[in-house]
Amino acid sequence: MSQRRVLAITGADRLSFLQGLVTNDVDKLKDGAVYAALLSPQGKYLADFFLVAEGERVLLDVAETLADDLVKRLSMYRLRADVQITSTNLAVSRGTGTAPEGALSDPRHDALGWRLYAETALPQDETDWDALRVAHCVPESGAELRPNESYILEAGFERLNGVDFRKGCYVGQEVTARMKHKTELKKGFATVDITGDVPVGTGVEADGKPVGQIFTQSGGRAIAYLRFDRAGNEMQAAGAQVTWRG
Repeated sequence: MSQRRVLAITGADRLSFLQGLVTNDVDKLKDGAVYAALLSPQGKYLADFFLVAEGERVLLDVAETLADDLVKRLSMYRLRADVQITSTNLAVSRGTGTAPEGALSDPRHDALGWRLYAETALPQDETDWDALRVAHCVPESGAELRPNESYILEAGFERLNGVDFRKGCYVGQEVTARMKHKTELKKGFATVDITGDVPVGTGVEADGKPVGQIFTQSGGRAIAYLRFDRAGNEMQAAGAQVTWRG
């Protein structure tokens, strides 16, 4: 996966530093990889990533397009903490077949297989990753997830094991907790049926009213961002029929 960058978080304060920033509980690192995000103080998504404990460091696996900004933001929060943030030369491999030695289960969903961090990447397997993401409604940075726009609960982070509501404070926690406990989600990502392919970002309408947008598509299905109160069985997107089964 050449589009990923693996950072190393080192120093005596690395765990407490991360614990005060990210959406998930880093104490779970003892059990395997942890999926988490960094939010703005307003509770909006900035980056999602995987955390992996490796000896005296924590590896952070993030999309290459988000890496530079993430490093800047983490460095801004570092202050006097004993924490160092550096890039590594580790490659990220993934697959859905037999896991190689040292691989870790993808914490988002069992169907997403394993991830491996090593000096050399393994050959890609034949997994149709778009089909898997669409089937299980797994949004991805650069596709569905948009920095400073997305909210992680609308993106399904609770279902994907990317947020912990018992861990205590982190950046954006107040807004996220309020969305969880005091409101009912009115918008979010969902898997829909669609007749034909349309450009990513195509608007969805029902009865002449805007309902949402279409994103990743595969095999007659798609991930769509929807207004749930307007979504249903009779929707259109640039002439394609769209159906949400709720």
